[in-house]
Amino acid sequence: MKSHFSTSFQPTALNLSQAIFTVNRHAKTAINPKYLYKLKKASIEKMLVEGKAIKVGLHFSENPKFSKQQSDVLVQCGEYSFHIPPSKQDFEALPHLGKLDHSSKNPKCRMPLNQAKQLLENYTGIHEVQNNNYPHNRSPKTTKPIFKKLGDSY
Repeated sequence: MKSHFSTSFQPTALNLSQAIFTVNRHAKTAINPKYLYKLKKASIEKMLVEGKAIKVGLHFSENPKFSKQQSDVLVQCGEYSFHIPPSKQDFEALPHLGKLDHSSKNPKCRMPLNQAKQLLENYTGIHEVQNNNYPHNRSPKTTKPIFKKLGDSY
């Protein structure tokens, strides 16, 4: 029986890794990146449970909060690697790899953000809650200021 998804929409380790890469890249410049990072983290955690990804070790964080030293978990998903926040068990179980090595980079991929989000949403079951007050393509109506003549009361 043939699936209604194209082969690029199957949740294979490669497709999921490319979708996470796309979501992660867009999250770095998004106005509200919280949902994209939540989707990334949930996808990686599910891949870890399914054996499609492995935790390699800990890296010092590039951008620690409040200028404190912080570590992130390096996760390998096929040819791609990502960082996620660590759990207490990660500090006990994983080796610390020191500073991030900038010489290794993820392979480039061209996947539209909407396709990446849809694949990860279908995979994780997480969906973005839309703010129904304002449609995405319109900004909230602003009122123009009313200028009064000097001396007039408001």
